Amino acid sequence: MENNLKRTCLYDKHVALGAQMSPFGGFDMPIQYTSIIEEHNAVRHACGIFDVSHMGEVLISGPDAERLVGHLFTNDVREMPVGKVLYGMMLYPEGGVVDDLLVYKTAPDAFFLVINAANIDKDFAWMQENSKGFNARVENLSEQYAEVAVQGPKAEELMERLLGVKVSDLEFYTFKEVEVDGKKVLISRTGYTGEDGFEVYGDAAYINKVWDILVGSKEVTPCGLGCRDTLRFEVALPLYGHELSQDITPIEAGLGSFVKMDKPEFIGKEAIARQKAEGIQKKVVGIELHEKAVPRNGYDIEVNGQRIGYVTTGYQSISTGKSVCMALIDNQYAALGTEVDVRIRKKLFRGTVCKKRFYQKNYKK
Repeated sequence: MENNLKRTCLYDKHVALGAQMSPFGGFDMPIQYTSIIEEHNAVRHACGIFDVSHMGEVLISGPDAERLVGHLFTNDVREMPVGKVLYGMMLYPEGGVVDDLLVYKTAPDAFFLVINAANIDKDFAWMQENSKGFNARVENLSEQYAEVAVQGPKAEELMERLLGVKVSDLEFYTFKEVEVDGKKVLISRTGYTGEDGFEVYGDAAYINKVWDILVGSKEVTPCGLGCRDTLRFEVALPLYGHELSQDITPIEAGLGSFVKMDKPEFIGKEAIARQKAEGIQKKVVGIELHEKAVPRNGYDIEVNGQRIGYVTTGYQSISTGKSVCMALIDNQYAALGTEVDVRIRKKLFRGTVCKKRFYQKNYKK
């Protein structure tokens, strides 16, 4: 066990519930409480709650805040109203991904950026380094915020009834700030599961209270990072370090729609423009195996005995029962219907390239 792991403000609650704890992104996090299958199905069919307090939060504010965020971020924040959330990436000059993130516009001159736990220090240093010459403040607020994600088709009704906060007025990818017990709480409607759901950002005391009310009701299932991965994977949502990385660009990952080429200069724009013009050598695709087997991260993909790529994420899909994976492979084999082999230990399993989304999303329209 690593001794230098951080703990979220809900750590003792996870241990008391008998959660299986494991290192993730520098934190000691719950992987599962009962079983990944049970928790996965709770989110698909009812409601689950995740401790995501390990995520990082950075505030960029000041007269040049919009310009700086535009310089760092692939999506276009110029016409963004206060209360809107956008997904996108920060890129290296060569086009690889520093991180994928959410940007919340909290005021005309302020943006709240939510970044991946494992990348907090790296991302914050990157933002600071690239803020020179901009009249804007970059503040790492990660230690001040705790966060839970409440996900599933019953999330809206349960949030309103059990917590007494109105959330039905929130559209998909919007947020609002409300005052609870004299403290500011941010509630958004985004999600990383393919289901409807909400994120609640607040201080440790409030997030503990939310957890106690929702989990104590027995109507909301505590969920670990194990099913967070199976849920996001089924609906083709990327995980940094798997489908996106310093070596995998948004174009190769199939996420070009979040890179707005008609906005002013941003870091990595030239590399992406070049990639769009010249085409890509490799691409993230879906693969469905013809028989039951579990293709894990790092397993080789082959054609006629030649390695053409590797599995980025793979599971026996809980919602569909199919053996499927996402894989980064040579672009010449990326067409739908192409037959490939997945090497699982010493055996080859035949598979077919398919769409990455193995399960239909159920967001609130």
